[in-house]
Amino acid sequence: MSAPAVPAARSVAEALVADVLAASPVIDGHNDLATALRVTAGYSVDGLDGSRPELQTDIPRLRAGGVGGQFWSVYVPSTLTEPEAVVSTLEQIDAVHRLVARYPETFALAWSADDVARAIGRGRIASLLGVEGGHSLAGSLGVLRSLVRLGVRYVTLTHNHNTAWADSATDAEGVGGLTDDGRAIVAELNRLGVLVDLSHTSAGTQRAALAATRAPVIFSHSSARALQGHPRNVDDDVLGLVRGNGGVVQVTFVPGFVSPELGTWFDELAAVRRDAGVEERAWDWPASPRPSERAPLRAVPPSRPEDPPAVLAWLEAHPRPRVGVATVADHVEHVREVAGVEHVGLGGDYDGVDRQPEGLEDVGGYPRLLVELAERGWSRADLEALTGRNVLRVLRDAEDVADERLFTAPGGGDA
Repeated sequence: MSAPAVPAARSVAEALVADVLAASPVIDGHNDLATALRVTAGYSVDGLDGSRPELQTDIPRLRAGGVGGQFWSVYVPSTLTEPEAVVSTLEQIDAVHRLVARYPETFALAWSADDVARAIGRGRIASLLGVEGGHSLAGSLGVLRSLVRLGVRYVTLTHNHNTAWADSATDAEGVGGLTDDGRAIVAELNRLGVLVDLSHTSAGTQRAALAATRAPVIFSHSSARALQGHPRNVDDDVLGLVRGNGGVVQVTFVPGFVSPELGTWFDELAAVRRDAGVEERAWDWPASPRPSERAPLRAVPPSRPEDPPAVLAWLEAHPRPRVGVATVADHVEHVREVAGVEHVGLGGDYDGVDRQPEGLEDVGGYPRLLVELAERGWSRADLEALTGRNVLRVLRDAEDVADERLFTAPGGGDA
């Protein structure tokens, strides 16, 4: 009879991370599960308490990852017309509300920093909503206030395209930062205690918003441009402004945003595809199920057409560069060095991209990143600031600035 297996002893770093996550679980800035459920399952929220390998997020892996709070992105494409965007945003919000209602022992809606702390204290994953792009407001403060009443806690000012009042990082310059309407929207977000999110915005919009806001801002899922020159990342001078503002940059894990080698590979692949006559196809936003349709538990997500032989030959000769935990840790450390440890957090962008770095493939991977940082000398206090304490502070500071609260705690009282 063989002896029972003995669990491997935890390293000092692993033991430290376990203590950190018990005291200050991860509050992640951006997860696209709602979009993934629309694409793959017609918004069905069933089966998430078991393994869902076609997704990067399910309940067992959230628990394994030490997640105590999640800003669920209610993203809709910026290619939609603004009225269409409002409808789709409401559908996304509905999906998150149904997710929480389906698993009440796991999730709790959170309208405030106190709600987040209460949920974590009760062993739930605090669930907050983030609107990813000002197009979802359709230029209306009434729409904004209505979304806030449904639980929205941040608004990303743009997505991949400019709005009429703010410039995106990935579009041609339009208004040069913020218009008067853009500044009025920032002021209303401050008045309501809702976070201004500057991910996806141009550097000009970031500087204009930081000059206009009365409350700390966040970057819900951006990394350091000094290490990878992608326009979605944050310049060092803006990181310095975030330090002065009291905000938080939640470092994202998206491989193309953190690895310059992979960024160059993507650029070269795009050129090879253009030379081969492969048309760039916009991603089709899938229709939500009709009222008479039953949403499938699992469906096959749409796939791109197969590449022609010339592209396949290039791919065989040029393997995709590997990206791992250490590369993400480099960005976390850079933000800490420039902005300060009080101004860095985590925003993985899970289920928003098809592949994440090795070791961070899904939401169960946060402890591996924390172990990497612990092995680089991060203290318990520093790690706790990174995982959740910084974001909680920013939420509280935004609430302190607010002149009016339109949101109500789940228990029915003022949050």
